[in-house]
Amino acid sequence: MPAADIRAATPAASETTHATHAADVEETLELRLPFEYLDALADERPATGGEDLLDHVGEWGPVVTPAGVFQLAPVSVERDLTLVTRWMNDPAVEAFWELAGPEAVVEEHLRHQLHGDGRSVPCLGLMEGTPMSYWEIYRADLDELARHAPARPHDTGLHLLVGDASDRGRGLGSVLLRAVADLVLDHRPACARVLAEPDLRNTSSIAAFLNAGFVFCAEVDLPTKRAALMVRDRTLRHLL
Repeated sequence: MPAADIRAATPAASETTHATHAADVEETLELRLPFEYLDALADERPATGGEDLLDHVGEWGPVVTPAGVFQLAPVSVERDLTLVTRWMNDPAVEAFWELAGPEAVVEEHLRHQLHGDGRSVPCLGLMEGTPMSYWEIYRADLDELARHAPARPHDTGLHLLVGDASDRGRGLGSVLLRAVADLVLDHRPACARVLAEPDLRNTSSIAAFLNAGFVFCAEVDLPTKRAALMVRDRTLRHLL
């Protein structure tokens, strides 16, 4: 993980930083939300019927990255279905997303989020105005993940698909993950941690999260996969 501030520290300062980091991770792993809390929060509703559970993702605005100006735009099924379906049918993507097939398969997946309880928002990632990635920004504390791994109130999760093969394998994923994690922390003041749970087999994805300042915390058995629990903690944001 690139961390210029840590590498530049004196040995004593470095040891202190790593000790503090280890303590933070240990504390993180010990905290688990009770199922009663999860069930109660699941009754909350999105902006169309009550509170917005993700603080208006569509209004977060653009951010400047080393690759260009990037912005999240909530998915429109009518506008974006064909594009997202094409990305999901890429063999390298299908192995982990399992949404290959006709447009109806992806449409059902998108509409489940768009017309659900608001705990997940599907988005396109626009680089200089051009769609180039698919995202799901979700409330990790209200997700199935929270039943299998420690979670804190307002933990926010990320799923990422880089659309075109030409954009993969050159460090762009790490740039995007860092940018979106920063957007979450900037616009969700109640959120102390950004989480992700890539498949353990997806080593390139795990490497991208590490290079984006996330920390590997544990292996987690989820209903559909064995995952790497990746965490970017607000308190370590400017160190990693």
